[in-house]
Parts: sequence; structure tokens; C-alpha cells
Amino acid sequence: MPHTYVIIFFVVVLAAVLTYVVPAGVFETKEVTYEKGGETQTETVLVPDSFSYVEGEQEGTSLFEPGGGAGFLNYVFEGLVSGSKWGSAVGVIAFIIIVGGAFGIIIRTRAIEEGILSVIDKTKGKEGLVIPILFFLFSLGGAVFGMGEEAIAFAMILVPLVVALGYDAITGVMITYVATQIGFATSWMNPFGVAIAQGVAGVPVFSGAPFRIAMWAFFTLLGIAYTWWYANKIRKQPTRSLSYQSDEYFREDFKSKDLDVHFKTGHILVLFTVLAGITWIIWGVVEHAYYIPEIASQFFTMGLVAGIIGVLFKLNNMRVNDIADAFASGAKDLLPAALVVGMAQGIVIILGGDNPAEPSILNTILYGAGQLFDGVTPAISAWFMYVFQTVFNFFVVSGSGQAALTMPLMAPLAELAGVTKQVAVLAFQLGDGFANIIVPTSAALMGSLGAARLEWGTWFKFVIKFFVVLFIGGSLFVIGASLLNFV
Repeated sequence: MPHTYVIIFFVVVLAAVLTYVVPAGVFETKEVTYEKGGETQTETVLVPDSFSYVEGEQEGTSLFEPGGGAGFLNYVFEGLVSGSKWGSAVGVIAFIIIVGGAFGIIIRTRAIEEGILSVIDKTKGKEGLVIPILFFLFSLGGAVFGMGEEAIAFAMILVPLVVALGYDAITGVMITYVATQIGFATSWMNPFGVAIAQGVAGVPVFSGAPFRIAMWAFFTLLGIAYTWWYANKIRKQPTRSLSYQSDEYFREDFKSKDLDVHFKTGHILVLFTVLAGITWIIWGVVEHAYYIPEIASQFFTMGLVAGIIGVLFKLNNMRVNDIADAFASGAKDLLPAALVVGMAQGIVIILGGDNPAEPSILNTILYGAGQLFDGVTPAISAWFMYVFQTVFNFFVVSGSGQAALTMPLMAPLAELAGVTKQVAVLAFQLGDGFANIIVPTSAALMGSLGAARLEWGTWFKFVIKFFVVLFIGGSLFVIGASLLNFV
């Protein structure tokens, strides 16, 4: 498989070609408000029947643009600095680097290794329980508070653990990141996905919970079964793993160190700091809607406190300067993943951006997709919506961003096609969430793969089969919900 950077480059080439053959379009926008948790929320959304092509000659993307323009050769820099601290790309890039630095400090204390060795020592004969328990908890996190980018930090902890238990890094990504996205996709109360989609579509926020809870349970059990089957197969024959060579880093890391358990008070305090930090993050997200800026600062605080503990207790012979060195080393490890986020955002920039009020090819693609639903049965229309949301997620990975862009168009189209708005929301959340496990434009996926030292091409070879399983399952749920007139 080509390197991730190479894949993105050729997608940018395709996007640039499209700018010469597809006319740009624009929507009018408006503000919509809805109630969530007793508070009024506001989103800027497009007006569905307001689309118009931009008059004038189709110029296409130039090779290079001065003055901060979006030429073909500008895509890396413009992608890296696009957006704001609240999202892609610059905010997510900063988040990934800070999380990497924070966990670089935590890893330097050796609390993670000692904790892993302690777990291995105490779970001999019961290692298989690690997979279903952790998968369930991460899926629940995705469903309850929209866990996504936070999985990067957990991958840094758990990938070495599962490799040490005889599995592989792919298993570690499955029980962390993939589990969160299954929860995200099937959630009944995710504040960043289903809540915004329902609010924008004019459906009571958090309605339809019983159906979605049953759906979450089904897909979570499916994910656990698939991961357990795969992990046990790899444990019996480790060389069958696609990540066997890259996992050598983790195996050698354990071989090069004293493997006797030396789990001391300082190590316990560092792990308690991590637990307290994660609890603080969950509380902040659920109670105060903390997002990227706050969560990044919480992770930094977690790493700083762990470093101070490491120095005070002389963990792994740490000194004050080691805190800075470890932060730089941890950030460096995730820098390739952060660069992917910026490069991938360059694709959207070449297509004109994701602002519906500004002329772009992406608006034309969005409008064109809406025309697919004419003259087909409600169940097939619902399935087309699911397919479209899956594909569109390549360009707009953010759940809230995709909801604000697509739901104002999908909701009225659903009614015209005889599909309920609730089913349109269901198609959105399943398409958005499941696609996140495969698209290289997902910052959280690339960060998790970076923590696991996995190339996207290697990951794609493995996950494509599971994605097909999820896609088929999602199709059945969307079509079934349409036939049942889910409201």
C-alpha cells in the first residue's frame, strides 16, 4: 500500500481536477435554535431550496497561489493552518501534539510499563477478559459523551498492554478507537452527533432512545465478537498479524527493560493522576461541553502533574529536564499523524471549503446528492441517505460539522421521499460514525494509528472487512427503521 501522504496527494490531484469540470455552488444560510438539556443551542445551517450555481467561467485550481491563496501546491500549509482552535485542522493538530507530549511524560515515568507488567502478572489465564471489558467501556464512552480524539491517549496506554499480552497493535486500536466510533455511530445521547442532528432536523433532541440503545447493544456485541475472534487468532499465531513487524517496537521495548514488577507508590500516583484526569475530562464534556481547547489543556495538566510526581519519587531516575525532553519526544511521535490531519484538510480547501455560504465544489456535490432521491421508494431513499453520509464523511469528518451541513438538506428531502426525519438522522449518525474507522481524513483515527505505530495502508487492509460488516448491518437498520416508520 502507498504511504498515507501519497494517498492524500493523489486525492488532492483528483479534487483539483474536479474544480475544472464541476461548477461551484452556493447555499443561503440561516440560524436555527433547539433545546438541549434545558438550554437553547444555535447552529448555522443551509437553506435547502436556496442552492444556485455561481455565475462565471469555471477557472479551476491554479498550481500556486500567492497571498495565502489555495493553489494546488499550497494544500499542505493551508490545510495545516485552516480552521480555528475549536476544530480541524489547526485545533486538532495542536490537540494531537499536546496529547502526545503529555503521554510522553507519563511514559517516561515508566508507570505505564509497570502497570502493564502488574496487570499481566495478576491476570494470567484471564487475559481474554481485557478485550470485551475495554471494548464495552470505550463504546459506552462514545455513546454517552461522544468520545473520539480522547482515544488517542488511551491507545498510547493500551496498545503496549495488548501487545505484551500476546495480541497486536490492531487489537489495541479496535478496543479503543473503533469501539468509540461504534458507540458514536449508534448513540442515543451523543452531544456532538445525534443531539445536533436531531436539533437541526427539527426532531426532539434525544428522542428515539429505545431503538438506538438496542442498536448500540447489537453493534457493540458484534464489535466485541469480531475483535475477540481476531485477537485470539493472532495470539495463537502472531506472525499472521499485519502489524507484526511494526509491533516489534513494543516487543523490543519490553525486552530491553527489566521485566520484574517494581510497582511503587510513585507509579500508583501517576496512574491515579491519569484516572483523575480522564474523570475530569468526562465531567467537563458532560457537564460543561468542554471541547478541544479545554481537553488539550486537561491532558497537558495530567502530563505535568505526572512529571512532577516522577521527579519527586525519582521514577526511572527522572529529573526536571527529563519532563521537557519527554514532552518533546511524545509530541514527535504523533507529529506524522498531525501532519496527515492538515494534508487531509487541504482536500476540502481545494474543493472550496465546507462553508455553505461560500462558492464551492463541495456544495455542488451536496446538492447533487440530494437529487438522487427522486422517484425511489422510501426504504431505498433512506439507504441512499446512509450511503451519501458515509461518502460525505470523507470530506467533513466532524460529526457536528456534517450535521450542520447535511441535515438541513436531508431532513426536507426525507419528508418528500416518504422517510421520517428520525430515519434521516439515523442514516446520518451511522454513516458518520462507521466511516470514521476507515477514512484517512479522520484526525482521531490517524492519531490513534500514530500511537499504535500503524500506517493507514496497513490498517486499511485489516479494517476494510470489518467496515463492510458494519456497513451491511447499518444498511439493515436504516432500511428496517424506514419500513417501521421510525419516529
